[in-house]
Amino acid sequence: MSPSHEDDGSPRTRWVAGVDGCPAGWLVVLRPLTDPSEARALIVPTFAELLAVEPAPEVISIDMPIGLPEVAGIGGRRADVEARANLGARQSAVFAVPSRAAVMCQDYAQACATAHATSDPPRKVSKQCFNLFPKIRQIDALMSPELQTRVFETHPELAFWALNGESPIGEAKKVKSRPHMPGLEMRRALLVAAGYERGFVENGGAFRRQAAGPDDFLDAAACSWTAARIARGAARRFPLVPAVDATGLRMEIWG
Repeated sequence: MSPSHEDDGSPRTRWVAGVDGCPAGWLVVLRPLTDPSEARALIVPTFAELLAVEPAPEVISIDMPIGLPEVAGIGGRRADVEARANLGARQSAVFAVPSRAAVMCQDYAQACATAHATSDPPRKVSKQCFNLFPKIRQIDALMSPELQTRVFETHPELAFWALNGESPIGEAKKVKSRPHMPGLEMRRALLVAAGYERGFVENGGAFRRQAAGPDDFLDAAACSWTAARIARGAARRFPLVPAVDATGLRMEIWG
């Protein structure tokens, strides 16, 4: 792909973005495609506002399911199964995506009953998974096959796996729902080695903990690294040939 230019003939900076859900909405790490040292972080409340972020990223890499099955199989979608297989002890980070009908439920008991009826073998959904449903619904309401040429599902643990020489990270980011410093420091070191400024990586975007945790920030930064890989044609897709859901969306995870 040839570089874009401004009206005066100078090369135009190409931007990409990595996104992770956080308590305040969506944490976005924007970066120039070729210069992670110029990365910046912000929070937007909704997915619609994320799509309008400036400078406009040509690739948005987001840690949230895109494409939902009608019937959930063992381990979720094929994308979930294949991505999870690379992550060793971190494989539980990739949850099994339930059916679209279950995701559309706003009551936990109803979601469990619907998931049980639309999965093979039948199973309910965890409360942790249910708590992600509002964000998945935000995406599903606006996503289209056309938009999927710009917005890609990714997973931060796949990004860290790739950053770590395609080897799983040995430490978790959280233990018993609390930040786990050894795991956080391992991921910070990988991002710094990839060109992100140490001060940027260490201050976590300087967000209040109630708005976004340090793990949310590191995950968004890792997703921005994957976004750059997608833009350069260097990222890997799981599965190689994805299934398509009932709305025409590819069910795939990039890393």
